Amino acid sequence: MPSLAHVIAGMARFVAEKTKNTIVLRIISAVILAPVVLWVVFTGGIVFELMIALAAMILVYEWTKMVGRSQLWILLGGVYIAAAIFALWWLREGSDQGLFHFVWLLAVVWSTDIGGYFFGRTLGGPKLAPSISPNKTWSGFIGGVVLAVIAGFYVPVFFNQQQELPGSMTIIGISAGISVISQLGDLFESMVKRRFGVKDSGNVIPGHGGLFDRVDGLMSASIALALLNLAFAGSVI
Repeated sequence: MPSLAHVIAGMARFVAEKTKNTIVLRIISAVILAPVVLWVVFTGGIVFELMIALAAMILVYEWTKMVGRSQLWILLGGVYIAAAIFALWWLREGSDQGLFHFVWLLAVVWSTDIGGYFFGRTLGGPKLAPSISPNKTWSGFIGGVVLAVIAGFYVPVFFNQQQELPGSMTIIGISAGISVISQLGDLFESMVKRRFGVKDSGNVIPGHGGLFDRVDGLMSASIALALLNLAFAGSVI
């Protein structure tokens, strides 16, 4: 019997073949998968831990497939993936503010991706890093930061954690910084793929490629947010 993931992938590919439009495939995958991810995040506990354990296995597989037999790159990837997975677990399960931390992080990273994609495609303009990722533009970079700041500012309102002016300015700055780090994580993976002549890390998510292609920004952002929380001995946001 086909798994739920295969059924979802089949449905998404069917619609995409009919529309001949990649963006439709991306939207369908996101609309189907995002609620599942959010449900797991809100549920927490063993369900969340199983999800990130599965993610870790997929990421290790995709990374080793990308870099081939290079022992140095395999080691670097292993350390990076382990740090990101631990950071994601710690942010969600490490305190009673875990749900707030994780939803805030997802909102900032997802807004960065959405803003970067649509602002970049709509406005175009000078390339951000043409030797690494030819499709990324400065307009997409700035658009991603702007949308991330809006999301990062309003998530605390959803959790009834409105800030006074000093706190508001802090969260705006942190939102912008995490957005930039998320985009650097994206560029890092693009650099690795270009170095090893790989287009996508895999094909597990229709329209998005592999899991690494989808969570590259989340990985770097989670490490950064976890380090900030450790540095300030609590919730920096």
